[in-house]
This record gives sequence, structure tokens and C-alpha cells, in this order.
Amino acid sequence: MPPAKKKAVRKKKVAARKKVVRRKPAATRKRKKASRKGFPWFKWFLGLSLMGILALGAYSLYLSQIVRVKFEGKRWAIPARVYARPLELYVGADLTVERLKAELQALGYRKVKQAVKPAQWSQSGSRFIFQTRPFLFWDGEEPSRRVGLRISNSTVSALKDASTGKDLDILRLEPPEIGSIYPSHKEDRVLVRRDQLPDHLVAALLAAEDRDYFHHHGVNPLSIARAVMANLKAGHAVQGGSTLTQQLVKNFFLTPERSLWRKFNEALMAIILDARYSKDEILEAYANEVFLGQDGERAIHGFGLAAYFYFNRPLDELRLHETALLVGLLKGASYYDPRRHPQRALKRRNLVLQLMVDQGFIDQATADKAKKLPLGVGRKGRRSNARHPAFIDLVRRQLRRDYQEEDLTSEGLRIFTTLDPWAQQILDTQLARGLNALEKSRRKLPSGSLQAAMVLVSPQGGEIRALSGGRDAGFAGFNRALDAVRPIGSLIKPVIYLLALSRPREYSLVTLLEDEPVNLKDAKGRVWSPKNYDRKAHGLVPLHTALAHSYNLATVHLGLALGLDKVVRQLRLMGVQRPVRPLPSLLLGAVSLSPLEVAQFYQSIASGGFRTPLRAIREITDRQGNPLQRYPLEVKQVAEPGPVYLLSRNLVEVMREGTGRGVRRYLPEELEVAGKTGTTDELRDSWFAGFSGDWLAVAWVGRDDNKPAGLTGASGALTLWGRVMKSLKAQPLGLLPPENVVYVWVDAKTGYLSAEDCEGAFAMPFIRGSEPRLRSSCLEGMEQDRGFLDRLFD
Repeated sequence: MPPAKKKAVRKKKVAARKKVVRRKPAATRKRKKASRKGFPWFKWFLGLSLMGILALGAYSLYLSQIVRVKFEGKRWAIPARVYARPLELYVGADLTVERLKAELQALGYRKVKQAVKPAQWSQSGSRFIFQTRPFLFWDGEEPSRRVGLRISNSTVSALKDASTGKDLDILRLEPPEIGSIYPSHKEDRVLVRRDQLPDHLVAALLAAEDRDYFHHHGVNPLSIARAVMANLKAGHAVQGGSTLTQQLVKNFFLTPERSLWRKFNEALMAIILDARYSKDEILEAYANEVFLGQDGERAIHGFGLAAYFYFNRPLDELRLHETALLVGLLKGASYYDPRRHPQRALKRRNLVLQLMVDQGFIDQATADKAKKLPLGVGRKGRRSNARHPAFIDLVRRQLRRDYQEEDLTSEGLRIFTTLDPWAQQILDTQLARGLNALEKSRRKLPSGSLQAAMVLVSPQGGEIRALSGGRDAGFAGFNRALDAVRPIGSLIKPVIYLLALSRPREYSLVTLLEDEPVNLKDAKGRVWSPKNYDRKAHGLVPLHTALAHSYNLATVHLGLALGLDKVVRQLRLMGVQRPVRPLPSLLLGAVSLSPLEVAQFYQSIASGGFRTPLRAIREITDRQGNPLQRYPLEVKQVAEPGPVYLLSRNLVEVMREGTGRGVRRYLPEELEVAGKTGTTDELRDSWFAGFSGDWLAVAWVGRDDNKPAGLTGASGALTLWGRVMKSLKAQPLGLLPPENVVYVWVDAKTGYLSAEDCEGAFAMPFIRGSEPRLRSSCLEGMEQDRGFLDRLFD
């Protein structure tokens, strides 16, 4: 090839290579350009991912702090627990077989063939063997004891330690819990520790709610997958995938709203909770938090309280079929409520038992045996306020003087009261029956129109043993025992007569009073003309007769002579704190008081002149049993024993011959009791206040609309009083005269000194030195005859 041509070819190849070289950088630049366009998205993705991770971490720390603060802090507001009095047993104590059985059943003790465990009892005729529960009283721990007891003639005739055979001086049964003072959200719970959860309860929980609880980390993907498959297969929701930890988080930390965000929080917090705390700690919290029923306004939370609510006994005393029922309620406490839907509850309980078999916790024979047992659910347990709402109301009012509401509803205080459950049961029963009988006996009274209130007090100690605020014992409405402030009528008369008898130089039981009409004008010129109930005037009558027959005119004359201001002062001394105006109408009971206030001033009479403020509380301790507040017995003398004794003898006469004699329809003639009837204008209010050797009781009957009830004190309130005293088997009064009281024979008509052999003579007590000086004609005749005979034989 010619050189020129070679040179030309070489130039073409070089040019071609340069052209190729130039194209490569262009393609590269395009790739780089494209790369530059995509890189910002990648950067954003990395940045957002990093920010998301940081945000999730920060949010997790935030949730972790919430979990820590609430889980390690004060988890629940614990209500104050209110206890009745403990039953004290000793040789000679009044006790019937029926009462002991009722007391043991109220405590949730099980009747068995042989009592070998706490809270068990057996009976053979009048002999009982029972083993008490240990209990922390305000003055120390009372250990569990196996006790042998025999009852003869309605008294304890033998009391022994059944394990050693040694005699016991005294034994206190644990007091029944009668209610609580709840927080504003009305939640109630009895806290239990992990070691107090029965093994069969934990097994039932795992079988029915979370079989992999001890193997997952708060959230269980396998459980969720199983639930999804089961629900898809059934076509509707039949199974949940939440773990126990998630359920606790949902109930304890979160609101009930249904949303993906809440579900996300639930899962994340469950993981955090599982990472921070042990499985046992979480299980304990779960057992105390779960919702297991509703008692009126009170929400039943936790297995500890549910055991009492459904079975009336502690959780550690429940058997397999009972704990299976409680676990079954987790699926829907209202839907499976064993009291309202027993068949549903039974089916659900048996399903839980079968799940325990399927997962190897129990064998089939054990499950089959448990399935044959009844639900065993009793009436609402002793922790329900519904049984004693009026008394719980009184306790709350007395507590407010010493404690703030927050202390009462969150600190778990233990309040020991004076309530006698046996007496309260009698009061509730007899009051309702008595009102029904009164309405049936008077056709003009519509059924259910009458209401009543009653207070039972120990005369010497001033302890309120029972209290009823209306005919419906379980109704927590208007508390008539405390708030029905009504005119008391003739109930005030003993105060006036006590004031008179406290002046022995002027008055005695035989002092003649003027029972004649009286007309008094007030400042506005209005005339007050009181009348006796029988519309008659009886002339001169002995003081004791005027009170026994409740003569109004004689009482007005006596009160005016004593002085209205002094009558008011005597009322205050005896415990009436309500303002009382010194008007003449006061003398016939134109002063309005509640039954509890009446009981207070009658307690001063029943105790022999020593006033003790009525109290419903004995002791208060914290949750650990440390004493916080004591309510010691306070006694103040407000009248001399002599005049009080004379008045009490006169009130016994009221019950034998006066306005209270109708009580003999209920009480035997030989049973000595004292009391006074009270009736207000137009028969609007029927009152009775009276006392025996061991009980003081005040009863009121009337209508809430203040319309006439058509009942006197004798035909209304006295009948309720008699019913209650009969059921309580009241002890006789057994009045003992003080040293300065002497008995002398007097003439019934004139009150002059007489002799045992004289017609119409009877023995009458007097303060020494105040005996009558004038002699009856019979006595004078006897003295003259004795003088004639003395001279004859000189």
C-alpha cells in the first residue's frame, strides 16, 4: 500500500479511536448524572429510617418511664376495710346453737365431717369443733386455734383447745368484714401476693388465657397466629391472641378505646413490662387488676376480692372448681355472671376445667369430679356495703372528724367497729316484718307507706350494736336513723321527771301533781292549750302515775315549775347538741331529734346517770396492723344515781301498768324492762325508747311524706321494739338501788306513809330523807291499836 494511503488509513483509525474515547465519557457522565438524581431519595430514606429508630427508641423510653413509675409506685387506691365486732366466747357467755352456726357461716367457714383446717367446723348435737383463721387484731396477732365448744341452756358450758385439751379462758373469732369505704371510681380489691395464688388458679389462668406465658416476651406471635386461624375458620372472633401481659397493660395503663395506635402501645408496653419485671411480678399484678364483676356501683377487681364476692371466703381456701369459675369470668364477667346466668357460668367453668386437662395441668378424672360439683356461689359476701348501708354511713360520718377522705379511700385502713351482725340481722328482719304487720292491721295504710328507723345500743358502753335506716335493709338511700329529724313527743318527759327527782326535798315519786287545764299566751297573743290524750283532766295525781300514763297537763305544770331553761340544760347534759328553744311546747316534745340523738340521752338514763358518747368505732389500724387511732370509753356523770334509779323504776311501771303495757304480747310478764312511748300531733310520729339489762333500743315509725300514720307510740314503735327484744332474748333489767335509796310502804291514793298490811299499800323507793311524813289513816289506826295494846299489857 502506498505510503500516502497508509497514512490516510492510520488517520482514520486514530480518528475512530478518538471518537470511541469521546463516547465513553459521555455514557459515564449520563450514569453519574442519573446516580446524582437518585442519591437524595436514598439519603432521605436513610435519614427517615434513622429518625424513626430514634423516635421509636425515645418513645420506648417514654413508655418505659410510664411503666416504671406506675408499676413500681402505688398501683392501686386501697379502700378502708370495715369490720364488725369479733364474737368473744367464754364459759357462761350467752350463745345458742343457731347463733353460733350463723356466725360461722357468716365468716365463710365450711361445715365438714372433721375440722382439721382453718375455717372448718363440725357439729355433734350441742358440741362443736372448729378451727379459727389467724387474724391480726388491733392489739396483736391471734393465731389459728382448733377449738372444742359445748352449748347448754343457751350458754357456753365448755371451751377447750381441741389440740391440747386445755381449757380456754376466752376466744375471739376473727371479725367479719362488713364493707369498705371506696375511692371515687368505686373500685374495690383485696390485694394478694404471688405466693397466695393457689396453684390450680395459676394453672387455670395459663390453660384458658395464655398457655405460653412463661415462654414468650410479652407478645406471642404464635398465639396471634393461632387466634387468626381460629377466627378465620369460625368466620367470627372466637379466640384472642393477647397474652396475660398485654391484658394487664390494656387494663392497667391504657384507655378502653379500640384503635391500631392503642394496640401498638399495648404490644410495645407489654414487651417493656416483660423485659423490666419478672413473670411472677407481672402475674401478681394481673391477679389483682382483672375485672371480675359488678356489685351495684362497686367494681370487683382481682381474684382476692372475687373470692369473697362469690364464695365468701379467702382466695387460698377456694377449691379447683371455684377457681375455674373465677377464671372463666375473665371472658366476660357480666355475660357469665353466676348469679344471673348460672347455666352459662357452669358451661364456661367446665370448659376451663377441660382446657386444664388438654394442656396437662390436671387429669380427666379430676376434671370430671369437679364438673359434677355445683357452682357453689352464695349470697353476696360479707364485704358488701349493701348488707349494712346505714351503719357504714354512720361509720363514715364519725371517721370524717379525724381523717381526710383520701386517707379513707386509698391507704387501706382497717376500721374495727361495734356492729353486732347477729343483732343487725334480727333488727332488719323484725323491722320489715313488723311494718308489714302494721300495714295489714290497718287497711287505710297503703302497702309500703310506713317507714321506720331503729338504733340498738349497749347501755353501759354506749356502743352502737345495730342500726336500721329504713324498712329496706339493703337500700343505701335516706338514713332515717341519722337524718329523720322528727318531733319526739312524750319521749322527752323522762328528762323533765329526772330533773324533778333530782330535787328530793321538793319532789318524790308520790308527790302530787296538778293535772288540770292550762292556757298560755305567747308574745304574739296566741294561746296554747295542751290536752291529755284521753281529753280528760285527772286532778291531783302522784308523780309516778303522771309519767306512767303520760299525762300531758301534769307534765306541763311540772316543767313550768322547774323552769324551761333548766329543762333545756338537762337535755344538753344528757347529750343533746341540737339547739333547743325554751318554749312551753318543749315540755310535750315539740323538739325534733333523730333516733340516734334520742338514743344518746336515753343512754344516760339506762347507764344510771353516766353519759357515754355513742360510738360506732373501736379501733383503727393501718394495713400492717399498726394502731392509728383509739376510741376509748368516755364517761361523764350527768345525774345522781339515786334520782336515775327512781326514774328507772317509774319507767318499769310504764311497761307494767302504763302506756307500754302492750309489750307483754312479746315479752313475758316476769321480764323486767323500762321504757317510754311517744306520740306526736295527728299521730304523725310513733316513738318508743326502752332498755333491758343488756340492750337500749329506740324505734321510730312514720311516713316520709309526714302524713298521719294513725299510730300511737304504743300501737306502732312499741310493737317493733317488742319484736326485736323478743328475738334478742333480752336480759332482765335487774336494777339495784343505790345506798341512799330506801323503800317504804305508801298509800296508793295519797302517797302517805302506810304499812304492808294496809289495803292499797305498796313499796316505793325514796332518796333517804325524802320519805313521806304524813301517815295514812290505816297506819295511824294501826299505831293507835298498838298503843292501846301496849297500855293494856303494861
